[in-house]
Amino acid sequence: MGIRMAKLVLTLFVSALFTLAPIQYVQANSIAQLPNFTELVKKYSPGVVNISTTIKAEADNGPKRAMPYPKDGNHEFNDLFRHYFDDDAPEKDTSSLGSGFILSSDGYILTNHHVVAGATEIIVKLSDRRELVAELKGSDVRSDIALLKVDATDLPVLEMGESSKLEVGEWVAAIGSPFGFDHSVTIGIVSAKERSLPSESYVPFIQTDVAINPGNSGGPLFNLEGKVVGVNSQIYSRTGGFMGLSFAIPIDVAMDVVNQLKSKGKVSRGWLGVIIQEVTRDLAKSFNMQRIRGALVAQVLDESSAKGILQGGDVIIEFDGKKVATVAALPVIVGQTKVGSEVDVKVLRAGKEQLLKLTIAELPDEIGKVAKAPKEPKKENDKVALGMVIQDLDDSVRKALGITSGVLVHRVKPGPAADAGITSGDVITVVAGKAIENTKQFIEMSKTFKKGDVIPVLVRREGASRFVAMKIQ
Repeated sequence: MGIRMAKLVLTLFVSALFTLAPIQYVQANSIAQLPNFTELVKKYSPGVVNISTTIKAEADNGPKRAMPYPKDGNHEFNDLFRHYFDDDAPEKDTSSLGSGFILSSDGYILTNHHVVAGATEIIVKLSDRRELVAELKGSDVRSDIALLKVDATDLPVLEMGESSKLEVGEWVAAIGSPFGFDHSVTIGIVSAKERSLPSESYVPFIQTDVAINPGNSGGPLFNLEGKVVGVNSQIYSRTGGFMGLSFAIPIDVAMDVVNQLKSKGKVSRGWLGVIIQEVTRDLAKSFNMQRIRGALVAQVLDESSAKGILQGGDVIIEFDGKKVATVAALPVIVGQTKVGSEVDVKVLRAGKEQLLKLTIAELPDEIGKVAKAPKEPKKENDKVALGMVIQDLDDSVRKALGITSGVLVHRVKPGPAADAGITSGDVITVVAGKAIENTKQFIEMSKTFKKGDVIPVLVRREGASRFVAMKIQ
């Protein structure tokens, strides 16, 4: 019995060794493959700088809050209340902190526009603790890039990489000054590429999970080779601090802006002059598209070079030889196209592909706004179609909106229009590819639709046009 028990114990022990050995090997092998950023930090952190700014306070001519106690009294809380209520107290200057990195040994430094916006003084602190006054050589709001210059020589320079070669899952590192703690290092991976943010249509952001906090803005994002592949710019946060989503401007985009600022003092971008929107599943169905792709043209602006070539309802699927997978991709591609160049644009129109030629204009500083439709008509005529009370447009409204036809939505009742998101004050201009002349035509057309049909409807709202998909019930 003892011998049998000993054999059993020995068998279990050997089995355990063979079971654990692969696990131990995998763990050891995984640890060996983790990147070590020690040498990268030692070699390249001297090229990263801390940036502090001063913004002079403006005189406040607004209403003042009165002191709750007499100013000349000796109440124990006078000093406290004077700080918050005294209308004679001078406004204080404000300051901000950010990061940047050295582009050339003679003192050119790259950072974010929002780090230095409105600054009356910019101080750059180098790794050797020197503090230098910087001159703003140029700045671009749309890309959030600014170029600074300090009076210095023989500065440590960082090497630029190619952000276009980044891969999702690749290790990256950030060096910056979060909360003023300069030369702090955080690491992570690229979690997505070509992200479009609501306020930044011309930057295909690199998304990472690198910890970025206030003060990191303008600092470099390195790849494992120690080359700069991005400029840390924004975070997604509901608290003001890092929550796992950070966004960097691709260095390819940033350096194009820098080169234009150096040579011209401003940045030129291509402009198509159209209002575009996402192709949803319902809209794709309404346009008889086989799959969801491209950018849907909702409106061609009057000042656009595409006027008379593109039209509302076109879906741009290829621009200058580049595929347009989503609506977010198009502004980036167009913005990088040389102003004045002629390009091929492939669109889906009425379910068929067409190849058009366009000349690219320059993106204006400000785009003219279109007049809004009146919220309420002068009188209600009680014409109803598809769950909407509608009214003909008078000549003054057509002229104000710059349109020749359409019907005004006075009220929306439960039904297909309400489900599609149409609201009071909208102007319906096109239905199922046909321009709407008046309420009579619209009512007659609505009678031809069958239950289950999904119809594209072009709506003018708040000065802009947009397609919605209306499902007939």
